[in-house]
Amino acid sequence: MAALQVEDTPLAKVKLITPPTVFEDFRGSYVEIYNRDLYRAAGIDQDFLQDDVSTSTRHVLRGLHGDDRTWKLISCLHGKFYLVVLDLDADSPTRGQWTSVTLSESNRRQVLIPPRHANGHVVLSEVALFHYKQTTQYDRASQFTVMWNDPRHNIFWPVATPILSPRDRGAPDA
Repeated sequence: MAALQVEDTPLAKVKLITPPTVFEDFRGSYVEIYNRDLYRAAGIDQDFLQDDVSTSTRHVLRGLHGDDRTWKLISCLHGKFYLVVLDLDADSPTRGQWTSVTLSESNRRQVLIPPRHANGHVVLSEVALFHYKQTTQYDRASQFTVMWNDPRHNIFWPVATPILSPRDRGAPDA
């Protein structure tokens, strides 16, 4: 079996992952985006219950959203987006800090996000497919939202005037 590459990020418990199999030739590409045995061997033993995909166009910003119980494994199936993760875990040594990474169909990297962390992304390509596995069933009522431009967090976004949903335009503080 191929090796899974798992790297630490500046945030405690947030991991950057390069899948074990990425293959390209004249026909196209093949990527193994999840293999339970390989992920568990690398210390990622969350039991993922649900997969979700969102499609967005250039400059759409979704987030920052999270909850108190869900682990997420995020990847980009098509296009490119800039992902931000904000640590809101009261027990974390990196509480209040954020990190970012660009995920794309060409770099095939993934980000593992623990509970009590908000995540958001802005699309940099014409269209992007945002994929995530999660350890709980989706429950909108249990989620929190942090304003994407909350001055307390001073998050850098590569787009000055993103396209936002009503939720993300007027979200309450977390």
